[in-house]
Parts: sequence; C-alpha cells; structure tokens
Amino acid sequence: MGSTSKSVVDMIEASSKVHYSGFHMNGHINGVEPSVLQGTTSPASPDIQRQPFVIGVAGGAASGKTSVCDLIIQQLHDQRVVLVNQDSFYHSLTEEELARVHEYNFDHPDAFDTDHLLSCMEKLRQGQAVDIPKYDFKTYKSSVSRRVNPSDVILLEGILLFHDPRVRGLMNMKIFVDTDADVRLARRIKRDTSQNDRDIGTVLDQYSKFVKPAFDDFILPTKKYADIIIPRGGDNHVAIDLIVQHICTKLGQHDLCKIYPNLYVIQSTFQIRGMHTLIRDSQTTKHDFVFYSDRLIRLVVEHGLGHLPFSEMQVITPTGSVYSGVDFCKRLCGVSVIRSGESMENALRACCKGIKIGKILIHREGDNGQQLVYEKLPNDISERHVLLLDPILGTGNSAVQAIKLLISKGVPEGNIIFLNLISAPQGVHVVCKKFPRLKIVTSEIEHGLNEEFRVIPGMGEFGDRYFGTDDD
Repeated sequence: MGSTSKSVVDMIEASSKVHYSGFHMNGHINGVEPSVLQGTTSPASPDIQRQPFVIGVAGGAASGKTSVCDLIIQQLHDQRVVLVNQDSFYHSLTEEELARVHEYNFDHPDAFDTDHLLSCMEKLRQGQAVDIPKYDFKTYKSSVSRRVNPSDVILLEGILLFHDPRVRGLMNMKIFVDTDADVRLARRIKRDTSQNDRDIGTVLDQYSKFVKPAFDDFILPTKKYADIIIPRGGDNHVAIDLIVQHICTKLGQHDLCKIYPNLYVIQSTFQIRGMHTLIRDSQTTKHDFVFYSDRLIRLVVEHGLGHLPFSEMQVITPTGSVYSGVDFCKRLCGVSVIRSGESMENALRACCKGIKIGKILIHREGDNGQQLVYEKLPNDISERHVLLLDPILGTGNSAVQAIKLLISKGVPEGNIIFLNLISAPQGVHVVCKKFPRLKIVTSEIEHGLNEEFRVIPGMGEFGDRYFGTDDD
C-alpha cells in the first residue's frame, strides 16, 4: 500500500503540463500519440488548435482606436497579441487615380481590399503566419509587407471594420471608439500635416468632401454592431481595464464556453489535472479510481451548487457582530442517471444534508440512448431546482432523454443544472443547442468520440470501473 500511495503522490506532483484537454504538446495531445486519435469523429478534431480571440476596434478617423489597441496590448503582457490595421489593406492606386489623388475617397468601403483582409485573417485563425502589406500614404501603394505570426489575441483596427458582415463575423468582441467630431478633426489636422506632409487646406477640403460624409454614411451606422462603446478613446482607462479583464476571462475558457454561455468548465489546477491523470490511467486500481473520482465529483458538485439562486441573510456571530451573508436554496433535489450517475450521489449528499435524489434509467445502445426504462422522481420535483447527475456526457442522446423527462414533469428548463466529470464536444453541442437555458457544469472538455461513440481520450466505462464490475 505504501508503494501505491507513493506512486499516486508522484503522479500528482508530476502533473504539471497544460490545464485543458485539446492542447498541442510537441505533436501530441495531452500525452496521447496522434495515431490513437485517428478514429475520432468529433467535429472539432480537425481543429484541435485553440482559435485566437479576435477583437475588432472601429470608429471614426483619429478617434483614438490605435491608442485603445496599444493600451490593451500593454495590459495583455502575458499573452501573445498581434495588431492588424485595416489601413494596410487599401488598394494601391492606379496611375489614373494617382493623377487625381485629391478626388479619391479613402473613407469609402470600396477603397479597401476586403477579400485580402479576410484571407489573411483566416490564415491567422488557422495558426498560419501571414504577410501583411504595409501601405505607404505618400506613394499610395503597398510595396512591402511585414510578417505576422499567429497569436492568442488578434486586434483588428480600422474605420470600416463593422461595415462588411464577413469581417464582423470573425470577431469575438466588437469595440467602437466614440470621440467628439471636433477632437477627431483636430487630431487629423495634426497627424496629416506632420506625418503625411499635407497642408491644412488640403486636409480640411478632404475632411468636408470625403471624411465627414463617409463617417455619417458608413461608419456611424455600424456603431449599432458594437458590443462595447468607449467614449474618449484611450483616455477612458476604466473602460479599457474592464475590457482587458473580460479578455483574460475568455482566454481562460475552452472554445465551447465562448459559443455557449450556459457551459461552465471548472478552473483547472495541477491537483485537478493530476486527479484526471489518475482516473484516466487504465492501470489505476479500483480503490484509487474511486477515491480520486469522488474528489473530482465533489468539486463539480460544489461548483454546480454555486449556480443556484440565493437570498441575502444576516446572522449574529458568537462575538455579537452582524455578518451579512446568503442563505442557500432550499427547494433542491438530485436526479442520477442509473448507473454511472449514482457514483455522484454521495458527494451531493455530503454537500446537501437530507437532499432528495430521484433515479432515471435509460437504455443505451451505441449512440442511440433513446429508450427510457425506469424513473422514480420526487412528487414535487416541478417546484425544485434539479441537479442532474451523469459523470460522462458523450453523444448527448441519453442526456436529452433525461432532460425531456424532467421538463415533462414540470421542471423549468432554467432550473436544471447538468453535472458531469467530462464532456465530449458533440454532447455539448446537442444539449446546449436544444436546451439553452439549462446549465452544464463539467471538469474537462474531451477531444471527441471515436467510431464506437466512446469518449476520447475518456476514462473507459465509468460505472464498471467505479463499482468494480469490470473484473473478470
């Protein structure tokens, strides 16, 4: 027993790799050889690499977009960030256009090579380095380019970024920098006269003839697409701090959490990663499998309970002081999906004294978990919040069947919290799309399913390993 305990401790201490499923590590995926995953059928399996977080920053010329981007880059110092300017994708002017350059409208959507921009962005999103052109505002041509490598965050900045729906569709966050027209004009005069060798008369003529009409016709109407509007641009440090906090939160999430706001993956630590390593190891003994599964289940249950409603409450402490806290949700029950779900009941009882727990048995055959065999639920379940217990979310078919039963019993969809240890992307898609008001709480997102609809990398038949029925 002493040697077993030592090996367990060693495995936890040695588990210091990445914290989420699906991260590439030297051509392997969490230590699994690529050949093992050849049979996976996950829609995400060709695209295991995490997508970058794309932020669009739009607004009028000289509104302070670049200052906002610079401040965001400074505060995201722990992340790989790249800035892509829409200005880099101006069309090079022909000889005829150069001869009448003062009549050329640089603030019109047609002035940009949007297809080239889309092509470069797609490569960056796929993890490929690209050559971004550098536009010369003195010669009005793109003669050179700069190499841009793939990054965690892509800042896309330009006056007309929100005009084309194809470009808008690339963005995870859209920011509009809203600055007073007089301030923008003053900045434009200073910039164009000092940096672009233009006289004030030319700048003012261009502003009244092209810049202001284009702002009113093309830029200002796109303000409605913004997720965040920043007044005063780079001077608004409070807004930028909040934006950076939100970006950091999103970067710490699995990609599916960015798609489904009702999906919650508990924050991983070395301890959690180590416990996952143990219960996934086919050589782990039943005793250790149960022990570390119970620890993980307890964490998932505690996290799930945190999503229940609460009421404010004040109590008097033994010192006679007043403590302002909260009161737990009283109308609560658990429902376990037999048989694996029963492994989660002890953790729920340990957290919620005297809680009622119902049972659902669904016949599973291949990916076709459709047949409801048995159900025994509290009579007043429609008046309770329900914690649905099943350690593995695979195809999602059994989960859908169980959730439909609960709803048919009068349980509001928003009152159901589905707790599991691991979730396959297919199951997440199925459940979250069909029940957008239900919450899923899990500890890790898997790579996908193989041809036999088994979760990969997974942990085998959870019920058999937990209850010891896989022994010869």
